[in-house]
Amino acid sequence: MALASATGAAASGTLRVLCGVDEAWCATMERAFEDKSGLTLEMARKSTGEILDQIRAERSTPMIDVWWGGTGDTHLQAASEDLLEAYTPPREAEMLPWARNFFALSGGRSAGIYAGALGFAYNVELLAEAGLAAPNCWKDLTKPIYKGRIQAGNPNTSGTAFTALATLVQLFGEDEAFAYMRELDANIVEYTKAGSAPVKAAGRGDVMIGISFMHDAVTQKEAGSPLVIVAPCEGTGYEIGAVSIIKGSGNIEAARRFVDFALSPEGQATGALAGQNQVPSNARSALPLAAPDISIIKMVDYDFATFGSPDERSRLLTRFDAEIHPTH
Repeated sequence: MALASATGAAASGTLRVLCGVDEAWCATMERAFEDKSGLTLEMARKSTGEILDQIRAERSTPMIDVWWGGTGDTHLQAASEDLLEAYTPPREAEMLPWARNFFALSGGRSAGIYAGALGFAYNVELLAEAGLAAPNCWKDLTKPIYKGRIQAGNPNTSGTAFTALATLVQLFGEDEAFAYMRELDANIVEYTKAGSAPVKAAGRGDVMIGISFMHDAVTQKEAGSPLVIVAPCEGTGYEIGAVSIIKGSGNIEAARRFVDFALSPEGQATGALAGQNQVPSNARSALPLAAPDISIIKMVDYDFATFGSPDERSRLLTRFDAEIHPTH
């Protein structure tokens, strides 16, 4: 995306946003905010890891005003690297407890906008054609019967996939988790750049099983895909999607207006309007009818502080690349 300087962006009145959610939600949010605010918005969709890399690269001359969506641990990494602007939105008091905890953890530099549990989904038609047993647990996915039938994200670019990596470490312990991932790798046909791509591929019938957030699988199922969605029996992790203002933004007042809108019931309703099924963070927001009930899913006590640390992220990714080689 070709961008002008931050000074030019301020002069033109254009608010520049990088979006880490599904493309349909990016577009719906863009239209809704422009209609509400009368401001001009320039939004581009990228994977969470790509957004973090861009913000790091541009820290001396920021080209972006707001980062909206994507897994919260990467927002926390940016906060710890002093890449984000502190801002306390007026609606912070309306947020659910998990969102308020996330805001405090970020040092007031990032606000939670939605939550969603990690899982996988399988194409029931492909499963029946192959005559295979249905997987119900993480460890089922390592069975040789699923060789070449699974897609997962690449944690170097996908926030979803990094959440999966961190989840497995917390579930099994680091060494056992990497042993598991080496077994799983034998069944992986492709590591995708975007975290929602695996369940989209499963929904289309391009692959039997996709590992992604459950709400992304629900969206595909609601659109008619023959998917069965699984909350793994061992337990699973979850994400808190976030919104953050980039430090050095040339459009700070407009950026604050965007954050306020993103935290409002009206702004959060754009998710359901775009066919998305995350759990919104504002207690006054309506829950999408098809949203997974995360209160009944067995969850790990996800350690956002540890896995939101740049050093821990870098260490785990280095080990992942060395042992898993996610190139196929």
